[in-house]
Amino acid sequence: MTAAHSSSRPGSAPALVDTSKASIARVYDYALGGKDNYPIDRDVIENLRKAAPEAELLAVDNRAFLVRAVRFLAGEAGIDQFLDCGSGLPTAENTHQVAQRLNPEARVVYVDNDPSVVAHGRALLEENDLTSFSPGDLTDPRQVLEDPVVTRNLDFDRPIALLQAGTLHHYDEDRLSVPEIMEQYIAALPSGSYVAIAHFLDPEDDDSELARRMEDVFVHSPMGTGRFRTRDQIRAMLPGLDLVDPGLVRCFEWWPDGPALKPIVPAQRCIAGVVGRKP
Repeated sequence: MTAAHSSSRPGSAPALVDTSKASIARVYDYALGGKDNYPIDRDVIENLRKAAPEAELLAVDNRAFLVRAVRFLAGEAGIDQFLDCGSGLPTAENTHQVAQRLNPEARVVYVDNDPSVVAHGRALLEENDLTSFSPGDLTDPRQVLEDPVVTRNLDFDRPIALLQAGTLHHYDEDRLSVPEIMEQYIAALPSGSYVAIAHFLDPEDDDSELARRMEDVFVHSPMGTGRFRTRDQIRAMLPGLDLVDPGLVRCFEWWPDGPALKPIVPAQRCIAGVVGRKP
């Protein structure tokens, strides 16, 4: 799949949006075929394609995993509250759309402090009374969990699904480690809650070299982030949780919708997905 070469109109950038620096949300938007991106964002993906021609499938598989995980959580698991960290720019099949198709009463709170998301996304994300947006920093669990938008819309006496899809690999552990961040989130969740994570993977096999090449492009791009971590490092982000079958696997392997009719490309073997349940 090739991302659409579309962009916002010249001069249409909202106030406070710096188009001279790449935005994680806008880079993903471009990879998914969106229009809310600028040349600096598109350059990240185009340079990444030099290391892996199908690199935008990292974003595609991340989004597809999120959709399948939310379907499982809102359906089979019966979860009706979602805290989606790093929501990104609105695209087709957002968390609230997937969850509310299965349960119209499902509540979703999105958290993202990217100025592009705040500027472009708030109106779209707040399209109904059960969907809210908080401009919080997902790497500061206390700030997120104590935000009035979160505490007003989610009941922490009942199970909640916490989503970290394509977020934690953009954190370089300059304050807390990623497991420490997740430990704080998980401690705040009631029993019966779930956590879903999608994360760039260093598979520690023949594809490791590709993972490290892509990481080098991400880290040295205007975006500056994108760590490929091992299975053990990702598993450490789910302390005390029981993994839902099939466990920690590549995103395309997590309950696919049907048989794979297209060959799996190497880049797809470098992003993993996992869902865990708090006993």
